[in-house]
Amino acid sequence: MSIREDAADLREELTVLRRDLHREPELGLDLPRTQEKVLAALDGLPLEITTGEALTSVTAVLRGGRAAAGRPDGTRGPAVLLRGDMDALPVQEDTGLDYASAIPGRMHACGHDLHVAGVVGAAKLLAARRDELPGDIVFMFQPGEEGQGGAEIMIDEGVLDAAGDRVAAAYALHVFSTGLPQGTAVTRPGAILAASDAVHVTVRGKGGHGSSPHAAKDPVPALAAMVTALQTMVTRDLDVFDPAVVTVGSVHAGSAANVIPETGTLEATVRSFSPDAHRRVRAGIERVVRGVAEAHGVAVDIDYEEQYPVTVNDGAQAAFALETARDVLGDERAFELPRPFTGSEDFSFVLNRVPGAFIGLGACPADRDPATAPMNHAPQAAYDDAVLPDAAALLAELAVRRLAREDAS
Repeated sequence: MSIREDAADLREELTVLRRDLHREPELGLDLPRTQEKVLAALDGLPLEITTGEALTSVTAVLRGGRAAAGRPDGTRGPAVLLRGDMDALPVQEDTGLDYASAIPGRMHACGHDLHVAGVVGAAKLLAARRDELPGDIVFMFQPGEEGQGGAEIMIDEGVLDAAGDRVAAAYALHVFSTGLPQGTAVTRPGAILAASDAVHVTVRGKGGHGSSPHAAKDPVPALAAMVTALQTMVTRDLDVFDPAVVTVGSVHAGSAANVIPETGTLEATVRSFSPDAHRRVRAGIERVVRGVAEAHGVAVDIDYEEQYPVTVNDGAQAAFALETARDVLGDERAFELPRPFTGSEDFSFVLNRVPGAFIGLGACPADRDPATAPMNHAPQAAYDDAVLPDAAALLAELAVRRLAREDAS
């Protein structure tokens, strides 16, 4: 049977796993129950398994039966990595599903439960074909994708070299609850996801009575001016064809209508798609914020936190991934994205070190319109288990075909 046919037979098993993960979401780098479930799902497979030290990761290596064939020096064949992130979000679920999160304030709102199930499915499909594989496969089950940089920690702990030599290629698949028809795979060469930074600004003035602002140094007008000036800066300092996004999501100052506060704060997220835009937007933000503060006679502290770099697909690997997706899913269900997504991903750290590709997969439930369905991270975000065999089959095929190309070269 083909990988696609075998994947279809795994649908019920993968659905049970995914829903079990969904009921008990965990946050950040410490996911003990999730790790336990992954280890149980992999039990019995011919894998070399290690767990993380600084985080509850799982790294599993499948040794291909033909990995050393034809190599007089005794070295093994190439290795390919498949990533599945495992952490949830601090979101109160509002889906009404019978397998909804049982933990208040936590939800798999970004579909990482499907990612885990998809990689487990790929591991099962590939283990059944172990004797035919001319190389090794590393399965990377990663905590802390949602802002904690779990991929970088796993890299520091050796995940890219878990098979012995550095992996030749790496692939990750991410589901979307909106924007794509169910079962549709997308990717593109070059930038596919934005860099993500966070800005924390504290304005320090002089408190006083609201009736006498001249006797104080009010941080509130300065904060308001910063918010609007940052938007103007983005439209005037950056190339429209190499854009950035600055969104101020939090502004706080004061506690009473007639009191001028001592301090105020704002927090913003910054997205960019190239090193030049990244450099220019940071410099612009710092210049504008300091300039506005000086004009208002207040002091300012800026904490600019660079979080995730741009996720950049290798051109050849993106073309290979798209070709594979068309073969596995059909020409009508795989296409090249015309432009990047504006979200960000810490798979970027992996692709900074090895060639590979990040692939999106539509998982919008059949009873929802992908054009209007709640998006990833929303309390109402929902994903259809019907795509699990697609995810498992696509990941497994990517690994098999990439190893075959490396072996032939």
